Amino acid sequence: MKPAPAQPSDPSGTAAEAAVDLTVVIPAYNEENRLAPTLTAVRAHLESLEPLSWELIVVDDGSADGTAAVTEAAAAEEPRVRLLRTPANRGKGHAVRTGVLASRGRRVLVTDADLATPIEELTPLQRRLDEGVAAAVGSRALPESRIAVRQNPVREIMGRLGSGLIRAAAVPGIRDTQCGFKLFDGDKVRTAFEGSRLDGWSYDVEILRFFHQMAWEVAEVPVRWAHQPGSKVRPFAYPTVLADLVRLRWRAVRPERIAIPAIFLVLAFFLYGGLWGGLGGAYLADSGSDQQQWEWFFAVTADNVAHLRNPLFTDLQNAPLGVNLMANTAMLGLSVPLAPLTLALGAHVTWAVVLTGGLTATACSWYWLIARRFVRSRWAAALGGGFCAFAPPMISHGTAHPNFAVLFMMPLIIDRALRLCEGRRPTRDAVVLGLFLAYQVFLGEEALLLAVTGMLLFAFGYAVASPDVAKAVAPPLLRGLGIAALVAVPLVMVPLAWQFFGPQSYRSVLHGQVGNHPMALLEFATRSLAGDEHVAASLSLNRTEENAFFGWPLVVLAVALVVHLRDQPRVRALGFTALAAAVLSLGQNIPLPGTGKTLPGPWRVVAPLPVFESVIESRMAMVCVPALGILLALGCDRLVLRRVRSERESSRRILGAAALVVAVLPLFPTPYRTVERAPVPAFVSDGTWREYVRPGRSLVPVPVPSPADTTALGWQIDAGLGFRIPGGYFNGPWGPERIGIYGPQPRPTSELLRKVRETGRVPVIGPQQRREFGWDLDFWRADVLVLAGQDNDEALRTAVTALAGRQPKRAGDVWVWDVRAGR
Repeated sequence: MKPAPAQPSDPSGTAAEAAVDLTVVIPAYNEENRLAPTLTAVRAHLESLEPLSWELIVVDDGSADGTAAVTEAAAAEEPRVRLLRTPANRGKGHAVRTGVLASRGRRVLVTDADLATPIEELTPLQRRLDEGVAAAVGSRALPESRIAVRQNPVREIMGRLGSGLIRAAAVPGIRDTQCGFKLFDGDKVRTAFEGSRLDGWSYDVEILRFFHQMAWEVAEVPVRWAHQPGSKVRPFAYPTVLADLVRLRWRAVRPERIAIPAIFLVLAFFLYGGLWGGLGGAYLADSGSDQQQWEWFFAVTADNVAHLRNPLFTDLQNAPLGVNLMANTAMLGLSVPLAPLTLALGAHVTWAVVLTGGLTATACSWYWLIARRFVRSRWAAALGGGFCAFAPPMISHGTAHPNFAVLFMMPLIIDRALRLCEGRRPTRDAVVLGLFLAYQVFLGEEALLLAVTGMLLFAFGYAVASPDVAKAVAPPLLRGLGIAALVAVPLVMVPLAWQFFGPQSYRSVLHGQVGNHPMALLEFATRSLAGDEHVAASLSLNRTEENAFFGWPLVVLAVALVVHLRDQPRVRALGFTALAAAVLSLGQNIPLPGTGKTLPGPWRVVAPLPVFESVIESRMAMVCVPALGILLALGCDRLVLRRVRSERESSRRILGAAALVVAVLPLFPTPYRTVERAPVPAFVSDGTWREYVRPGRSLVPVPVPSPADTTALGWQIDAGLGFRIPGGYFNGPWGPERIGIYGPQPRPTSELLRKVRETGRVPVIGPQQRREFGWDLDFWRADVLVLAGQDNDEALRTAVTALAGRQPKRAGDVWVWDVRAGR
């Protein structure tokens, strides 16, 4: 908004049209008592600078005292003093805008009426403009600054917090934007104020942000400063400044910066539409037992938080031994902060939020990193970021393994590692990296291990491609990593000790050899647009482990991009990373298609290493995803920004765009299928179970819960986690060597009932089976056995009746055996 016409103090009613060397602008509101000595000091200093030509503009911002009279008196003595008046008080920003737009100086100094920074500090600011900067701002925050009189502690703390927020949100690199002593290039500052809108205290931020956006250099200069009594800044000004920052950021947002995250969010909702359409009743069809397990993790973590219990352990499952939650994929980094959501709306809502929001956040995070580090086109970065989050391996895990699909921390970790290489703020960046690494431990350790492996592959590839650069960045990087370790290790030391040495800890989970088939790298996944579920099934462990399936067009395009952009070391390093990860993912024995023979794979070298022994090697193909995503972004960026100078170049551009479409479109994900989950028996949902289960005792579902049958976990959630259950779905120890297995250690009764459920046949049950049944009930601290309707339920009822030596009781929709007597 342009300022209202102001009244000049020039006796003739006009001011000279010729430009001057320096204009000093002083905004004033009710400054009658201190303006006169300020004007005297400023005039004396400006006169000492002659032959420098100057003018002094005082803007009376609707004062109710004699501010205008003081200025008019000074103007009567010195014609170069001008008074501009606004009809009403509009704010400091409006006053400064009025003065600057009326100025004629080749340089413009804006200073406060209290002259907290002496006018003599103009000299060091002038020197910086002589050196070529566009603006020099006085600063109280630099080591060389001299503070004669400080503000009260509360105001000083608020000022520091505000400066930090301003620096982070609007003006990076400037520690003190609010010191009222700034010298600008005249033409540039008038251009900045012509488009300014803020009338209040935040006008400095808006102007300096404009300079930043225009790439006009701003220098921060240490000055003398002394707090002056009578400040017009009141406590309510701080929230006003915050609101102005929000307005600045909102106005600065370009449409694509809103559109791109919105597209990612819409795509995530498109994939999980069936889940959201039937919250509570919808179950992801391909998730097997995993959705129920994850909902249980969210529920039990929220319960631990609500009751201030140890979040690393629970005895609600696998009673009485319990479950080491830190040694399982409980994602405490999300399940703990989302505990209020779980308690308020239920674990099924948290499950949907984590999947949908996690995929969106992951796409946005990769998009941010690629836009910041690799490409100029936002849409090219969007393509790369979208691929990193919605590539076939991620979509595969998105149905059941959020710890492998929700990876929004990985780009942030990579960015901090790259900052360490730059060495600008090594200590700060190292500390932040340490915090990020510690947090990722509570989101997914195996995903972090894969990411670190990928970063090591990239570092090796880059060192080979550009050894001089690698040699230069190695020292700051290694020092920073050392500091990051010092930060992260104390934060994760106790949880990791609990994970590896606490109750129900285990040594490793042995999956056997599960490498990718070479053809899996070239085929399409089940949930890709061009996918064939039968082909994918023949080349993968299951639908949640389709860890490659990039399609041959993308593989061909990636090779072409590496060849075409091979002059860039980062491209050669990305190509090496993708190739090395793909080869490692083939496992210890690489099958030769069509021969029935195998070749030894490089994973043989990695497999015996600690921690790696528990990794499913086919998951190494997930490391290819960000490498391919960045390559796609680089190729798209080249297409978007390259100038077309000839018909031949135009044809190449069309051919390149077509290649991108052919490579990416077949991989577009299709929605996840959902089915209706089995209802919870009324015996549980209406609370009848309370008549049978005493506090601290367990309810034994028939058959005993296992990784293949997690129905009872849903019962437990529906009952408000009011009873314990034996067995379940978790990772725990087996045998004296504590080898990791899925589910509980087998017990005679649980094994017998499992076989009955699978075969429908009841074995011979004699005294030995009954004794083992009694021992198991005592071990489980059981009060009641419950059989709900299911396959082979008649055989199960016969078996349990024979074991218990008594007939069951019908309790609503279930059969129950009350075994409390004697226990």
